[in-house]
Amino acid sequence: MFICLKNVQDILTLKECRQVLKVGRNTMLNLIYDGSIEAFKIGNRWKIPKESLIQYLRNI
Repeated sequence: MFICLKNVQDILTLKECRQVLKVGRNTMLNLIYDGSIEAFKIGNRWKIPKESLIQYLRNI
């Protein structure tokens, strides 16, 4: 599987990350909660560093 992340911002929203991975909201939250993808919250919004997404993709 090849996913181009060249034009992706350095920090993604939950929705943007879901679109890249083509997964649903619950699956994305499960990946965050189990530590597969590192993320942080600003207020009530999840933010996912692009590097965290890249690391996840390398490990699957």
